[in-house]
Amino acid sequence: MHYEGNIIRPPSEANSILLQVTVGCSHNKCTFCAAYKGERFKIKSDETILADIDFASRYCRQQRRLFLCDGDAMIISQKRLPGIFRAIQEKLPWVSRVGLYANAKSLKRKSLEELKALKELGLGIVYMGLESGDDETLARVHKKGNAEEMIEQGRKVKEAGIKLSITVLLGLAGPDRSNIHALETGRVLSAINPEYVGALSLMLVPNTPLYDDWIAGDFILIEPEQMLQELGLMIAHTHLTRGLFFANHASNYLPIKARLPRDKEATLQLISSAMAGKVPLKPEAFRGL
Repeated sequence: MHYEGNIIRPPSEANSILLQVTVGCSHNKCTFCAAYKGERFKIKSDETILADIDFASRYCRQQRRLFLCDGDAMIISQKRLPGIFRAIQEKLPWVSRVGLYANAKSLKRKSLEELKALKELGLGIVYMGLESGDDETLARVHKKGNAEEMIEQGRKVKEAGIKLSITVLLGLAGPDRSNIHALETGRVLSAINPEYVGALSLMLVPNTPLYDDWIAGDFILIEPEQMLQELGLMIAHTHLTRGLFFANHASNYLPIKARLPRDKEATLQLISSAMAGKVPLKPEAFRGL
């Protein structure tokens, strides 16, 4: 495989074939993210991509899923992207699902009909980073798109029949907008109604603008108990028809896996018990990205 730079994939794609079709992120301006710093975004050549698909056809016959790396494969034009999917179908017929990252910018460039076409070609899940439903928080961290754009694009993915996994980031708003961040994120998640939600807890990474703001005293990182309070408020105001809400990433202080709405009350009780000191939190040394 012709891998370049950092290869990032969702935790749920740990056992998937990782086919890198882009390098880096097409936006790459979020102040909290260090994943692709120093990497210039580019789309790989068809020749390289097809060579890697051929490699996978010989050496990746046990994996039933494939993930298109890196940060935003959806940005590839509709003139090229379906050809990649057709090559996957032809060379890797045992692959039952293809997944990729997308953001509001790249999804806006795809019509509903184009997304449906990708669904027919094997696109089974889209991972979208919402981070927050609060427009002021999104603007502060230079996230592309606002809450209403996120709702519109998330709904479009679902209308196309593609499963949607949304990531949110606890602590991103700091203490001053923590409650607003939680409430507005719950509102946006409810409006989109995705199949999966993954909540991560903010970890400040050196050489990022948000880390520099923290060092300068311009950003305050909330305490673990405040993270839990924020999580509880968010879950309380997230109304999914039938979805999984995860907070079991390595960054989280309290592992949670809840099916909403069924497990909502039990999950809120667990969070309350943890805040009261009755349930131990993950030690800081064991947290990670």
